[in-house]
Amino acid sequence: MPFAEFTRMAKVGYHAYIVTEVPIAIDIRNLTRTYGAGDTAVYALKSINLTVPVGRWVGVKGRSGSGKTTLLNCIGGLDRPSVGSVHCFGQNITQFNDAQLTQWRRNQVGFVFQAFALMPSLSAYENVELPMRIAAKTSGKARRERVRECLNLVGLDKWIDHRPNEMSGGQQQRVAIARALVNRPRLLMADEPTGELDTSTAREILSIFRNIVTTEQLTLIMSSHDLMTLEYTDEVLELVDGQIFK
Repeated sequence: MPFAEFTRMAKVGYHAYIVTEVPIAIDIRNLTRTYGAGDTAVYALKSINLTVPVGRWVGVKGRSGSGKTTLLNCIGGLDRPSVGSVHCFGQNITQFNDAQLTQWRRNQVGFVFQAFALMPSLSAYENVELPMRIAAKTSGKARRERVRECLNLVGLDKWIDHRPNEMSGGQQQRVAIARALVNRPRLLMADEPTGELDTSTAREILSIFRNIVTTEQLTLIMSSHDLMTLEYTDEVLELVDGQIFK
């Protein structure tokens, strides 16, 4: 099984010790995504193989059109591969039907987008609360506590009643991050989350992500053009024409 914890013996000189391998969050095999068919087929991804341990922040860089967003969409269950498989925490999500995939995304994945995607008529609190209302799994008290916890985590506890048009771009992105966290996902997908932000604000957002990966024990996959991201991630993959460049 891809999601398993193994132990093995290792020897260094005259000493033997047990190495515990970290559980696997994402296991991708021969992932290929094409659009169209025949001579007009366009390969967005070509035979991607990738393994990501639990609790790791992986950055994905590459030029526009390299396949970054397609890769994130396939991992996050927003798109389906043409060939290959995507296992997340031991589940082959490529075999899920639409209803199963919707439920899996709701319970396991948080999404952060470049353009924030907040509801303009809702306050910061209401935007963050919305996924919990849709999931309908928690009581009003537990919901309020979790929403406030997430807004506090991103430093917006004093902006709880403000609407998006009353906040800066950085503050709006913080709300979007809090919303992505509110249902306690195991996997966080961030597609160019600093693309609309200035350098100083981008650093603040990246620092928040670094703290979240540690405190919430999340696995984070982030696409970005921003070279500053390299300072914060555990690992960076480069995509070139739909393939991982090594």
